[in-house]
Amino acid sequence: MHKSLRIAAATAACALAGGALYGAGAATAGQSTANSTHEPYNIGLLAKDIDAYYGTTLDANGVYQASVDSPYAKDLARIDSAARKYIDQAARKALHKGEKPAVVFDIDDTLLLSLDYEKRNNYGYNSATWAAYVNKADRPAVFGSPELVQYAEKKGVEVFYNSGLSEAQRSAAVENLKKIGADVNLDADHMFLKDTANPPSYLSGCATPGAWTCTTVQYKSGTRAHIEKDLGYEVIANFGDQYSDLDGGYADQTYKLPNPTYFVS
Repeated sequence: MHKSLRIAAATAACALAGGALYGAGAATAGQSTANSTHEPYNIGLLAKDIDAYYGTTLDANGVYQASVDSPYAKDLARIDSAARKYIDQAARKALHKGEKPAVVFDIDDTLLLSLDYEKRNNYGYNSATWAAYVNKADRPAVFGSPELVQYAEKKGVEVFYNSGLSEAQRSAAVENLKKIGADVNLDADHMFLKDTANPPSYLSGCATPGAWTCTTVQYKSGTRAHIEKDLGYEVIANFGDQYSDLDGGYADQTYKLPNPTYFVS
């Protein structure tokens, strides 16, 4: 996962489900840096706010975990409840019309929680340490997400993954998703990862072998377009922790999961 910009966002940390969930066609929340002479929010206080939001605690193995009683967990539960109701209705409608319904999930901080890495690195990013962390394949689940993957499959919905992880990280991603119980369609035909050396032809407008210029929105929306136009599915729902996971169309409904620790443009 390449994080083009990693900034802590206090407003995102405090957002409730109403701000975390929005439908197709709705305006996305503004995400911009300060442009005034006012003193910015104190980063030390912001880190404490983030800890409070996650209910961050060290477990018996010395790993930073989110609390099941935290505001973060409660926000996720509200989003999960709304998504289940929607998937049930949308799947039945699509199947009745003879369509092939699909859902698309981002991976990092949508299915796999990276809180321990963020906390230990003071919410910064280093490509080498991030790669080593991903390759350990032992991240915990984002609360409720593996169950939502299983729920969608049981409703007759095809599950796809659309991640900023690199092709070299595929085996670690598959292993980690299996560990948390999101063991659905983890083959290469359903899990789309960044392959900058040999990008797919449907991204030819911004990526050719050895020359990747796709923005996150171009990559992710282009992949969803491929799922719909080339594979013949109707993407009824798209889940991500970044607005760039969701923007660009090709999804009937989008669900923004909370993530106050970094921002990917």
